[in-house]
Amino acid sequence: MDGESAVHDSGIAWTILRPAWFAQNFSEGIFRDAILADELRLPAGDGAASFVDAEDIAAVAVAALTEDGHCGQIYELSGPRALTIAEAVAEISKATGRDIRYVPLSPAEFVAELTGQGWSAAEAEDYAEAMNPIRRGLDSHISDGVQRALRRRPRDFTDYVRASAGAWCEHRAAPPATEVIR
Repeated sequence: MDGESAVHDSGIAWTILRPAWFAQNFSEGIFRDAILADELRLPAGDGAASFVDAEDIAAVAVAALTEDGHCGQIYELSGPRALTIAEAVAEISKATGRDIRYVPLSPAEFVAELTGQGWSAAEAEDYAEAMNPIRRGLDSHISDGVQRALRRRPRDFTDYVRASAGAWCEHRAAPPATEVIR
C-alpha cells in the first residue's frame, strides 16, 4: 500500500486497480505446467478464490485511461464467483476431456517438494505463503470493480476455461533426447 500512498500524494490524476488471482495462472502462468502434467499440487486446501480474467483487468485499465469518470477510483477486481482449486481444475478437466487432479498439500509438504526440485528454501516458502490467503478463505470475496468500471459483469471462470481450452490441449513436450539428431 506504500505505492498507493505515493500515488495518492503525488497530485496527479490516478485510478487504482486491485485484481484478485488471475484466471490466466491456469493457462499461461504458474499453474500451467502442472495442469499439462495432469496434477496440480498446491497448499491451497479447500479454500476458494474469485479468479479474475486478465481480459477484464485490461478492459478496466483501458476504460480508466480513455474514459471520463474513473479518476480517483479504486477498483477491486474479481470474477463473479469464488472457486476452490479443485473446482477450477474440474472445470478445466471437463472442458479438455482430460483427467486433471488437484492434490492439496500442507505448506510443509509443498516446500519440501519444491526444495527437492531444486528451489531455494526461501523461494519455496514464499510460494507456499502466497497460497495462504486462498487456503484461509481470504481470497474468496467478490468485488464490484468490473461492474462499476465497465457496467457489465466480470467474465465467469467457465467462460474463460472454454475460451482457453486449447492452452491445455497442446502437445506435451517430449522428454529430452539422449543423443543429438542432425
